[in-house]
Amino acid sequence: MPRFLIALAGVAIAGAATIPVYATTSGPAAAAPLATASSGDQVAQSGTSTATATPAVAPTLTPAPALTPAPTQSPVPGPAGIKIAAGALENAATGKILWRDNLNTELPIGSIVKVMTAIVVLRTGTLNRVITVPKSVVAYLKSQDQPSVAGLVVGDKLTTLELLEAMLLPSGCDAAYTLANAYGPGITAFIATMNKQAAAMGLTGTHFTNFDGMPWPTEHSEWSTPANLLTLGRYAMRYRVFRDIVGQVTYTLPAGDGHHGYWWQNTNPLIGNYPGATDYPGTTGIKTGDTKAAKLCILFEATRDGVTLIGVTLGTPGDDINKTGPVATKVLNWGFAHL
Repeated sequence: MPRFLIALAGVAIAGAATIPVYATTSGPAAAAPLATASSGDQVAQSGTSTATATPAVAPTLTPAPALTPAPTQSPVPGPAGIKIAAGALENAATGKILWRDNLNTELPIGSIVKVMTAIVVLRTGTLNRVITVPKSVVAYLKSQDQPSVAGLVVGDKLTTLELLEAMLLPSGCDAAYTLANAYGPGITAFIATMNKQAAAMGLTGTHFTNFDGMPWPTEHSEWSTPANLLTLGRYAMRYRVFRDIVGQVTYTLPAGDGHHGYWWQNTNPLIGNYPGATDYPGTTGIKTGDTKAAKLCILFEATRDGVTLIGVTLGTPGDDINKTGPVATKVLNWGFAHL
């Protein structure tokens, strides 16, 4: 039987109790995953997932069309009973803002940064490229404060599509590093491309200093705004492959030639089927994030009766990313009731 290697991740709040999430690695070799680390993109889970994705076969990459005009604002009062630093909700088709709170306030966003990392990679159109997990990722993870990991094994050869799964579902900083290092080429060049892409998209309230949302070089070195994140989210969700990835509950990659087997679970509580998840009907994505400064954040999208709403909440207090689920649920319920 294959040996199973577990990368355990906890919360990224100092002194908080650990809420486990597992990225499972299996294979014939006795190698260990890159790190046993913890992060705020955490979910509590138990048992084996009942939702298994087909091993990665690169789909046709559909370029994202031009963005809709800048969203129009609405003064309608918003959902009650939520604790956030900022947030907004928009009709994804029309660009009309249904609700906003500190719409243009610049705040840290944690692992939501990985949405831009994915966009930069997707724009290359090379989903079948085979990339070797570099040894240098070990030192990178050790240098960071509680990074979330996908449990990647150094030396494994994975496709770009498989690495996107590893980055977007369990929020693997090891996968983000591997992609950024390969596509920069080099980390510095990749981050420069992220900021160039942000400028091209008109994200004037957004700045990146890394590829995974870790607080480097400081907790406030990178930032975005609710308005900018709605634009970022709409852009990313227009890529079919991105939408397919972030809409999954879990993904299973069987062990194969050149790599171990992996199992990854989505950190988005609106999609999860684990204890503590919210499982909001109609949710289609997209990404959670948190650091000590960012607190709990979620960028989310859901469809009901043919209407798609995209929203974001930043700065929810707490140490468990599952707490973003009830917040996003209140925002979505309010939004669908006020169309």
